[in-house]
Amino acid sequence: MPARLIPLFPLKGVVFPRTPLPLHIFEERYKEMVGGSMREQSEFGVVLARDQGIANAGCTVRVEKLLQMYPDGRMDILTRGQRRFEIVSLIEDKEYLQAKVSYFDDEDPSATPADIRAQAVLHYRDLARLPVSEERAEPDMADPQLSFQLAQSLPDLDFLSALLRDRSETGRLKQLNHYLSEYIPRQRIIEAVKA
Repeated sequence: MPARLIPLFPLKGVVFPRTPLPLHIFEERYKEMVGGSMREQSEFGVVLARDQGIANAGCTVRVEKLLQMYPDGRMDILTRGQRRFEIVSLIEDKEYLQAKVSYFDDEDPSATPADIRAQAVLHYRDLARLPVSEERAEPDMADPQLSFQLAQSLPDLDFLSALLRDRSETGRLKQLNHYLSEYIPRQRIIEAVKA
């Protein structure tokens, strides 16, 4: 598949296919970029912004809804993740970053073992019961890439970025189970100490 040119939106966050991402757009260059994306109903790429630069993989989003438009052109939008990509090369001839990207998807088409999937769902339910948990949208259990639905609101951006690049649903769910089996008890201890 030839590389495609898309605008990039670096963000301190990770978005996955089919997961929602609300954004507040306030910089002039991104008002221009998002405005173009809305007019053309095209996607733009969200990449994790780190102190030392941007991650080399991300996920495109499409604007689903304009939630609020302010008099000065700022806007609140709701986007939804579409396709994962790797950056082939960066193009810096506009106010905002663009990149030539190649899209990728899972390479392992086999169904995930039911026990691994069930364990991940149990962990997710435990996570939702923690006092620090923010309101989470109910995951779409029919999604063949359920791992993305379950992981979307975790705070560890490096972990989420690694999940995004993983090309196996079974592999992602195993990583998620391992991560949550350590994260949830740690959060419970923190909560107990606070109480």
